Amino acid sequence: MMKTFYRLFWVWDFDKEEQWLNEMAEQGWVLDSYQICRYTFVNCEPGEYIIRMEMHGGFDPGYIEFMEDTGAELIAKFFGWMYFRRKAEFGEFNIFSDIDSKISHLKGIANLLMIIGFMNIIIGIANSILPVHMGFINLLCAALLMYAVGRIHGKIEALRQERRLHE
Repeated sequence: MMKTFYRLFWVWDFDKEEQWLNEMAEQGWVLDSYQICRYTFVNCEPGEYIIRMEMHGGFDPGYIEFMEDTGAELIAKFFGWMYFRRKAEFGEFNIFSDIDSKISHLKGIANLLMIIGFMNIIIGIANSILPVHMGFINLLCAALLMYAVGRIHGKIEALRQERRLHE
């Protein structure tokens, strides 16, 4: 049996997306495929799987092989995001082993968003000068991307504060 849901998660809310995917798995529906905003689930035993996701730039067969060696299965790859599932019987499933690896992951996301945001600013300014006058779309995208960077930096600061508390 299959179910399909259409949901939008902002890039800064990837942890909420992962939480929702795990709640679905707890209810007996594990992610089977993903395309933009389209999640397809198949029936499973409630709590049988744990879902994890991360942004991992480029296709890295060695990394995927490493994850498979831990019992994880790559479900989908979309714009650098990788969706993994692993049977809960194998125990805890964390992609990030410590706070520093979480911070590094978030910095990678923020850097990519900044690059895309600055490109949109440049294109937006150039398009504003041209007779087409469509630069406002790029500038709006840039504003949204920079907002996302700010949200991610807030998460980084929270992790840094958590690390200081444990030192």
